[in-house]
Amino acid sequence: MSSACLSRRRFGQLALGAGAAAALPRPLFAEVPADTPVHGLSAYGDLKYGPDFQAFDYANPAAPKGGTLNLSVPNWYLNQSPQTFDTLNTFTLQGNAAPRLEKLYDSLMVGALDEPDAIYGALAESVAISVDRNSFTFRLRPEARFSTGAPVTAEDVVFSYRLMKEKGHPSLTITLRDLTDAVAEDARTVRLVFSGRQTPQSVLEAFQPVMPILPKSFFDGRDFERTGLTEIPGSGPYRIGRFETGRFIEYHRREDYWARDLPFARGLDHFDILRIDFFRDRQPALEAFKKGQITFREEFTTRSWASEYDFPAVREKRVVKAEFPQEKRPRFQCWALNQRRERFREVKVRRAINLCFDFEWTNANLLFGLRSHSDSPFEGSDYKATGKPSPEELALLDPLRGQLPEEVFGEVWAQPVSDASGNDRKLLREALRLFSEAGWTQRNGRLSNARGEAFTLEFMINGAEQQRVYGKFFETLRRLGVDATFRLVDEAQYQDRQRRFDYDMILAAFSLSATPTQPSLELFFGSKQRDVEGSYNFPGMADAGVDALIERVGAARDRASFTIAMRCLDRLLRARLDWLPNIGAGMHRVAYWDMFGFRQPKPDYGFPVESLWWYDEAKAKAIGRA
Repeated sequence: MSSACLSRRRFGQLALGAGAAAALPRPLFAEVPADTPVHGLSAYGDLKYGPDFQAFDYANPAAPKGGTLNLSVPNWYLNQSPQTFDTLNTFTLQGNAAPRLEKLYDSLMVGALDEPDAIYGALAESVAISVDRNSFTFRLRPEARFSTGAPVTAEDVVFSYRLMKEKGHPSLTITLRDLTDAVAEDARTVRLVFSGRQTPQSVLEAFQPVMPILPKSFFDGRDFERTGLTEIPGSGPYRIGRFETGRFIEYHRREDYWARDLPFARGLDHFDILRIDFFRDRQPALEAFKKGQITFREEFTTRSWASEYDFPAVREKRVVKAEFPQEKRPRFQCWALNQRRERFREVKVRRAINLCFDFEWTNANLLFGLRSHSDSPFEGSDYKATGKPSPEELALLDPLRGQLPEEVFGEVWAQPVSDASGNDRKLLREALRLFSEAGWTQRNGRLSNARGEAFTLEFMINGAEQQRVYGKFFETLRRLGVDATFRLVDEAQYQDRQRRFDYDMILAAFSLSATPTQPSLELFFGSKQRDVEGSYNFPGMADAGVDALIERVGAARDRASFTIAMRCLDRLLRARLDWLPNIGAGMHRVAYWDMFGFRQPKPDYGFPVESLWWYDEAKAKAIGRA
């Protein structure tokens, strides 16, 4: 899974403490002169590319166009599903959309994959910021066209922003919550007005993918939420080709793409066809890769990576196994225990359950030693806290002492380390003690409360691999008296129940953007999103201290202060364990048929193979795939 967005970058000089930054905030985008058109924006003023840049450094304008990439998607967004699809509208909560529908649409600006928070003009050739920093005026490129041939106008932009704010997927509506108006000044000029509560990070997110610009005329007489399997025209580099609902979809590169020679698009999106086949389970997808039906696959199952990539095409070097570094952005795989159900609201219960998972045994016996035990929802980033709070962190935390658990002010919480026996008695005794302090005691071999109610825990899953990996964990829970079971459901039921928060426990994995926005953080951790259907607040957490620290993140006006605030938030999230950090990888493990070209090293903040790689005809001939 993926989606949502956040980010981080290097830790600069602490010219201002976090508390001082909040008290004396710099204006948003202080480095941009008022009412002056600029080609790009950065939350903290760090733009790598000047106004005359010709292409991003990670792009390759010399790469050939052509060929097909049969992609097993490693990530997806909004309402998309990798297992099935029944709609071609990815911008609403309803239905299961096909991954990579976003390739049909351009946005006002686009992010650079080698910078943590910089965006550059796409549909918009420039943007100007008002004196009060609340209005952003975009000048659209005159050549911008939808796939229908119609020009992209300011009216289309106004329509799209109003539509997404009112009826879009929750991830989009929260991003636009501070948007108060959208005005077409003329056919090519549009002004977006914000409330004054916006942050620089949230403003950037509102201007770039996946915030689409759609043709207003298409929706005359159409209900946005019921477009079904009708393609919504876009202005992006691809359009929909052949598809069969729930089986496969093809995206065809547009030869008439209006922006193919413009800097933001030049040297990207080389494949003529992107094809995605849908499988209900990972094993059939792997078998399809072995046969060459799929030509690129990222492997997330350690057993498969360790033992199932020794088939003839690998031995003949027609298939390549490779490891690529993870992006420099926060990521996590965590369990969510649903606190909308009373028995999971006590932190001692969540800690007790976490203690029952013997990672060291699991990694050695089931995961081939290929995984790490995650401590943080911001794993792999500068936002992961270490040790005790620094003076700069304390300056931010001390005013909130009454709202924060005392553990936040000591050594940051870290995962326990077991003796790898699968039966660490010390940890299990501690788990029983925590259960007991939370009001759950063993009676006749089962945990129950004072009312005699049994402690039940159902783990909702949509793949058999989770049952294999976590089977020992659930055996341990049952030994302690928990009525612990798995519930395997199909993808459609899983998505529906997840959206409605109808589960005890689920596993979720996200890659967050490099500079997390306040709205994005609220989508995962904020009280206001607790009961918003389709939000990512899967644990149902609601805490005033968390909300206050998210606001401090949004108030930061330089990267150093931002990093401090994020580390403080990390300390609190780890003390509360609303999200239970689980297993991490630390790298991309991919396999591909050796018929592609690509540049090394990959960019630091993204790995969209479908945009970066290209078909190499000579390589394809060498392995008999031309």
